[in-house]
Amino acid sequence: MTSSDAELARLLSDARDWADQDPDPATAAALTELVRLADEGVAVAGQELADSFSGTLQFGTAGLRAALGPGPNRMNRVVVRRAAAGFTAFLTSAVGQASPGTRPRAVVGFDARYNSDVFAEETAAILTAAGVETFLMPAALPTPLLAYAVRALDCDGGVMVTASHNPPQDNGYKVYLGRHAVEDSGRGAQIVAPYDALIAAKIDAVGALDTIALAADGWTVLESSIAADYEAAVAALAAPEHFPARGLKIVLTPMHGVGGETAVAVLNTAGFTDVTLVTEQAQPDPDFPTVNFPNPEEPGALDLALETAARVDADIVIANDPDADRAAVAAKDPATGAWRMLRGDEVGALLGAHIVARQAAAGKAPAGVFANSIVSSRLLARIAAAAGYAHEETLTGFKWIARVPGLVYGYEEALGYCVAPSLVRDKDGISAAVLIAELAAAAKAGGKTIFDTLDELYLVHGLHASDQLSIRVADLGLLDAMMNRLRVSPPESFGGSGVESVTDLAAGSEQLPPTEGLLYLTKDLSRVIIRPSGTEPKLKCYLEVIRSVGSAAELPAARNEARAALDSVLADVREALGL
Repeated sequence: MTSSDAELARLLSDARDWADQDPDPATAAALTELVRLADEGVAVAGQELADSFSGTLQFGTAGLRAALGPGPNRMNRVVVRRAAAGFTAFLTSAVGQASPGTRPRAVVGFDARYNSDVFAEETAAILTAAGVETFLMPAALPTPLLAYAVRALDCDGGVMVTASHNPPQDNGYKVYLGRHAVEDSGRGAQIVAPYDALIAAKIDAVGALDTIALAADGWTVLESSIAADYEAAVAALAAPEHFPARGLKIVLTPMHGVGGETAVAVLNTAGFTDVTLVTEQAQPDPDFPTVNFPNPEEPGALDLALETAARVDADIVIANDPDADRAAVAAKDPATGAWRMLRGDEVGALLGAHIVARQAAAGKAPAGVFANSIVSSRLLARIAAAAGYAHEETLTGFKWIARVPGLVYGYEEALGYCVAPSLVRDKDGISAAVLIAELAAAAKAGGKTIFDTLDELYLVHGLHASDQLSIRVADLGLLDAMMNRLRVSPPESFGGSGVESVTDLAAGSEQLPPTEGLLYLTKDLSRVIIRPSGTEPKLKCYLEVIRSVGSAAELPAARNEARAALDSVLADVREALGL
């Protein structure tokens, strides 16, 4: 027998063992068929089997996320049961140490993807069997509602079964901590290190599948009032006493996800009653049939929404991703007459300026902190400083932004906004939608567009223009090679401006924990950040240029100059990476 024959025999044996103990008849049957085909020499079946059993899906700060299917490297009931058992063991231990004698408490939510409800119910059963007081969401609901429930119900932990904006074949398992299980700044937020490693160790220590106990009942299925409470609290964020305009025609798409009903209810309660749902994308559908990729950032994802907006002559489009924790905005650009989606940095700046205006209108002195991820625009820092607010930069990810002490508002360029940290300590596309509608209605009442409002910010703080370059690789080793190339042969200039400082983010600083990445600043304040993605096999490059603008008449020329500068910087980045 050759080594490859022996390898295949081991693989087939492992797969048969998995199928024998798989509690899900559908994945067991799929695996049995895959084994049969691989045993008959069907190459594609052998490759699929090898990948499914190539390792164990690793639990990290993003929890778990992978394609659905049988095997340890996929999302399925076996993997989820083990994850739930490990998380339960961590929660029980953490609460026992922090508050001896206290019964741990957890809440579990789920979206409308395939198997989300099954994974959630089995997680509730495992938590309950271990003595954890457990609440299960009453229906497929948005991720921000789960994050809200962790705090509202004073829970020690929360699990959200979702793959957010991933393709239809994926699912995921996102973990939150609260009450006794985490320090104050992390209550209601997603996990960060070292909690990921502690939970992963508990998962690794879980014994055979048949040793994991599942209760037949005993958890509490929450009343629909949990959603009503969230809706009321978020709608109450609107400030009609200071920003009374409500004459705004909105087109909204939940992109086949779970946010539509909640978002419409919240907007209506806040006074925005002219909301048109994109009919084809209004209902949850795990196949996401009208989009190639259910992510508002992807080309074509907003096509149906923009068609609807043109048909009903809307003022603005708001798109939530499938679990509604992010929000995209599109409007008709007066410079071109065409609809376009705003960049995350543009919406981030608009919301930041609007929150400053709301605080001022309410007569509140500047207090608290504005924050954004390090790869987001520097415009928010200038807005905050001018208004007398503190500002902090964090690593990428809302697990970091949400932990900023005294946070008033935080955002990241990937369409994530936290406008009400006391309600949801995470990004929330629905509460963001309320404030987006409010600022857009106020602009319209003043005879302006949101693009005019942006221009006003640029006149005060400088035109901030950004762009990105993502390089997908088949071999993760190429990411290391590209980063090493930059360290060995550092670029001397970008866009014709000499590099003045280089920060190796892997070294960490007083402000930021270590993370793989390099940050370059040039003499003309252009900024380039290059880092491997934390969730995909990609190298991500974030570019920003700033141009001073003396008057509104100078804006068109400044935009052209900024675009040319970004193109030049992009070319230099490609050259530095050897592309």
